[in-house]
Amino acid sequence: MREELHLILGGEAGQGLDTVAGLLGKAVVRSGRHLLTVQHVMSRVRGGHNNFRMRLASRPVQGPPDTFDLLAAMSRESVDLHRARLADGAVILVDGGWEMAPEPGLIGIPFAELASRPVFRNVALMGVLGAMLGIGADILRELVADNFRAKGDQIVASNLDVLAAAMKWAADNAPSLPLPGEGDGVTRLAMDGNQALVLGALAAGVRFCGYYPMSPATSIAEGLAQVAVDMGVVVEQGEDEIAAANMALGASFGGARSIVPTSGGGFALMTEAVSLAGVMEMPVVFVVAQRPGPATGLATRTEQADLELVLRAGHGEFHRAILAPADVADCFHLTHKAFDLAEKSQGPVFILSDQYLASAVRSTEPFDLGALPPVAGPDLSDENPDAYRRYDWSASVSPRRIPGHGKSLVLADCHEHDEKGHIIEAADIRVRMQDKRLAKLDVLREEILPPVSTGEDDPDLLLVGWGSSGEVLREVAGILQKRGIRAASLCFIQVWPLAPETFLQRLHAAECVVAVEGNSTGQFTRLLRETTGFHIANSVLRYDGRALTAGYVLERLAPILEAL
Repeated sequence: MREELHLILGGEAGQGLDTVAGLLGKAVVRSGRHLLTVQHVMSRVRGGHNNFRMRLASRPVQGPPDTFDLLAAMSRESVDLHRARLADGAVILVDGGWEMAPEPGLIGIPFAELASRPVFRNVALMGVLGAMLGIGADILRELVADNFRAKGDQIVASNLDVLAAAMKWAADNAPSLPLPGEGDGVTRLAMDGNQALVLGALAAGVRFCGYYPMSPATSIAEGLAQVAVDMGVVVEQGEDEIAAANMALGASFGGARSIVPTSGGGFALMTEAVSLAGVMEMPVVFVVAQRPGPATGLATRTEQADLELVLRAGHGEFHRAILAPADVADCFHLTHKAFDLAEKSQGPVFILSDQYLASAVRSTEPFDLGALPPVAGPDLSDENPDAYRRYDWSASVSPRRIPGHGKSLVLADCHEHDEKGHIIEAADIRVRMQDKRLAKLDVLREEILPPVSTGEDDPDLLLVGWGSSGEVLREVAGILQKRGIRAASLCFIQVWPLAPETFLQRLHAAECVVAVEGNSTGQFTRLLRETTGFHIANSVLRYDGRALTAGYVLERLAPILEAL
């Protein structure tokens, strides 16, 4: 019995492939299997070529697949584009109405007979795939009904009829391609990184989201908006990115835990607000979901090229923390952590995600809300209000009170100020206030998250990466270990500040170290060298807008492995 099954669904934008991939993925997870669905979409509403790559397994999976056992093509272009990626004996599903030369594994689906209207063809495809995979009809019917219920009973009934007809046709005419392994009966969730991030923010008590739409971060604001009334969250779309960031700072000043989701191009406009957060000592969480640049670049693709932008953003000198989740669970837990860290350090904290992590759907265990640590909050005591100093320099982190919550006078300003918050020009006060802010680095260092490591402490080959590259690094290290190579991985889920004592020994102990990043210049590699003096001479870089895969990394590691 096979352990994995790889599917690719291809077609034009507007053909409903996202519906098929989404519902089919949920069905797989409800059947007790593990899932990773990666989307490759073009930046257009109709036309072009999109595809969804699904990795189904009886055990947890990591990076995207490289080859496929089944291609479901909703456009002729899909067959030509992906034929070279098909495994031996792969099945190709096409429209039975196309004139195509017969070939092994080619199956024509009679969409014209199964779907009374073209709009139903995606559900027909889902029915065929569900039957081939052996997914229970009850699971598929429930998902279809839930998905279309808002459109009325007649639409639901029509889609269910198409689903039933497609499943019956597949049972008689399509080969069986059963799901890997046996369902384990474990309840899991199917969600993408942005959905997990939304849950993490809600668990931390977020109360305000300021945003201006920019993929791939927009669904964070949309997810918060869907539950805004029930959860007491205000979601405000500003007239531009500058307004969105500044509104979040205002909300934070008023006591609301605030988040700002954006991407590189939008964040570039927010850098003045980042600096404002630094001088105001105002807690706020920024989410930067990276995509390729410069400028608009590849708007719907992925990259890890905004690390240096986020690290240096904002004029003047002040500290910040940057967290880089590697998977869905990290998106939840690190977002929760970010709100706590922003409050403890009274400054901006950044979550550095990317399009791949934001949109890829994975099976994940439900999050244990009861195990979450409490999130720090402002000082609501209002004790001795006449003596209150918002920027008291007796400590690097001063008591932060909320205006209107008691009698304490709470001031904030974009200028340099004294302990109470009044504007000053005095040189000595300026020095004391700047030293106070810089001392926050000690607070951030106390909370540093060490990199996640796998394998032996002194491997022959150590793969080093950060953020979403972590899953692929672990997979590649595991593959190499099975080949008899002493391989290990080191993935940083916090990229600033760094604590060399938590990882430098592992770098020195490895025979060969290779950095793996989703950018063209090795930004994190340079940051490591700047921080520790350790130079990583070998690297695998990907910057074509596609996510790293095990096959991509292994192919480029071949010359290095030969030299070991």
